[in-house]
Amino acid sequence: MLPKPLVTASVRPIMLTLLSEEPMYGYGIIQRVHTLSEGQIQWPPGKLYPLLHSLENKGLIEAFWKPSEEGPDRKYYRLTAQGEAALASEKQSWLDLNAILVRLWGPDLQLQPGG
Repeated sequence: MLPKPLVTASVRPIMLTLLSEEPMYGYGIIQRVHTLSEGQIQWPPGKLYPLLHSLENKGLIEAFWKPSEEGPDRKYYRLTAQGEAALASEKQSWLDLNAILVRLWGPDLQLQPGG
């Protein structure tokens, strides 16, 4: 598992990036993050939905309902134009931070995920 402060710091850019790829619903987001992180990030619904509501209140994402073949309609989320701008800013900040760490640690540092 990744340290909680790192996960907390990366939640917003991860969420904005996922929703820039395609609209998603809550459980789908949780599963996608779990898969992408190889189980190192686990977002319980109790933490995910407040984040989604916060991003929605800031105008970065919007919600809409979509029929589900497996049961009741699902609430999906997608990025707004304002969210796309926020994502571009987030990406640049993380790339800048990564460049600093590469300068400190060297470009040849090879670590394995989870190690």
